[in-house]
Order: sequence, then C-alpha cells, then structure tokens
Amino acid sequence: MGHGGNVIQELTTDHREVEEIFGRIEALPSGSAERKDLCDQVTMELIRHSVAEEAYLYPAVREHLTGGDALADKEIEDHSKAERIMKDLEGCQADDPRFDTLMTQLMSEIRSHVTDEEQNLFPRLAEACPEDALMDLGDKVRRAKKMAPTRPHPSAPDTPPANKLLAPGAGMVDRLRDMLSGRGKES
Repeated sequence: MGHGGNVIQELTTDHREVEEIFGRIEALPSGSAERKDLCDQVTMELIRHSVAEEAYLYPAVREHLTGGDALADKEIEDHSKAERIMKDLEGCQADDPRFDTLMTQLMSEIRSHVTDEEQNLFPRLAEACPEDALMDLGDKVRRAKKMAPTRPHPSAPDTPPANKLLAPGAGMVDRLRDMLSGRGKES
C-alpha cells in the first residue's frame, strides 16, 4: 500500500495495513508461533501510528474542530487502552492461554477506534482544515512515524510538548532492541 498524501490518506493507509495483519493473525491456528511474530509486527505499526497521531493529528483536532479537546481526549484514551493491551501481549507467547484473549481485545479496540476516526473525526477534519494544512500534517506524521517508538510505553506522555521531546529517544532505543532481537522481521 502506498503512503503519502494528506494526513487523512496517510492514516487511512495505516489502518488498512493494520487490518491486513489482523486478517493474517485470524487466519492462523491458535498457538501458532507466526501469530506472535505478526502480533509484534502489528504492535510496531500501531505504536508508530499512535505516536504520530498524538504528536500532530490530535493537536490539529483541538485547534480546528468545535469540541476538539473532548474528541482528542477520547482518541488518546482509546490509544491508552490499546497500548495497555499491547504491553500485556508483549509478555505472552502465542501458546500462552491469555494470548488469544488479549489479541481479540486488541483487534476489537483498534477496529472500533478506526471506525470512529474514519466515520467521524476524519470527515470533520477534512471539512474544517484547508488542504495545504492537511498535506503539511501528512508530512509531519510520516516523519514522526520514522522516529517513533516501536514498543508500548503506557506511562510515556501522550500530549505535546513532552511526547514530541521523548518519543525520538524511546524510538531509537526500541529500534536498537528490535534490530538485536530480530523483532518485527517477517520470516
């Protein structure tokens, strides 16, 4: 899937990629080691996506939408719930009895969040923001994802300016850990 375009196009592409990985997880038998590999892969994608949204999308929502503060706060709370589930999954292997339950919870949480963003937040933002602002946000989100952490950090700050300051350092450490462990590499 191609990345690029405005922030809505970029984030929608991320949503489709995550859903594709969810489908691959669901197609595998319970206990399959490949499910854990795919879980790690989807976690990496979701964390990068969330960090970028928290750094750039939600501040724009607060600025441009009526009721934007409440909307952004709700979206950030959705991220927090998902991140706690991902942290629990990080400590599970695919044959752990909790793995399937946690994976089902994560998929449900993310699918609900995606539906809410795509049906409510994105159309409102598209209407309220000029196209050049949406394009600029798309560029910022793409850059943020490259520097973002790849592992859940539930206690890390999720609003600017602290998240913008701390995420690149955590991202560097996470990417080093991933490289050394082979985490996130497709078999």
